[in-house]
Amino acid sequence: MASLNVGNLGEYLREQRRNAQLSLRQLADAAGVSNPYLSQIERGLRKPSAEVLQQVAKALRISAETLYVRAGILDAERDRDEVETRAVILADPTLNERQKQVLLQIYESFRKENGFGGPEQDLGADDPDGDDSLESDDRTAGRGARAAADGDAGPRKTAG
Repeated sequence: MASLNVGNLGEYLREQRRNAQLSLRQLADAAGVSNPYLSQIERGLRKPSAEVLQQVAKALRISAETLYVRAGILDAERDRDEVETRAVILADPTLNERQKQVLLQIYESFRKENGFGGPEQDLGADDPDGDDSLESDDRTAGRGARAAADGDAGPRKTAG
């Protein structure tokens, strides 16, 4: 099998595994992948999916984004702040999945409006009604943002 160009991902994974003092088998078990498959990744014979990389990163307690860049899934020149912002939004336990997706779409629309490119992933894929628009959500979010900026937390009770 010929070696794939995966941006020295395999060497990096091997180094991280050794630093964590894990055997190949231990890491494979912790990441939920097969031992032979992980060995092939380390030797540069396989290019793993983002999901597998995320599992391996979690098992090694390292950044999945670092592995994505090394595997060529993320562009190394991509704005680190954008990646971090997205990660914080996705990790927020106080938001449900729909709220996270809406927030990410609004964030992306602001970035595009300001002349920055979009991500490679399609955030509209989870849209339950099948259209990729969030027109009503955008209007609602806009009203909420304006109300928050104006100090208006909602309907007011009037005296009398």
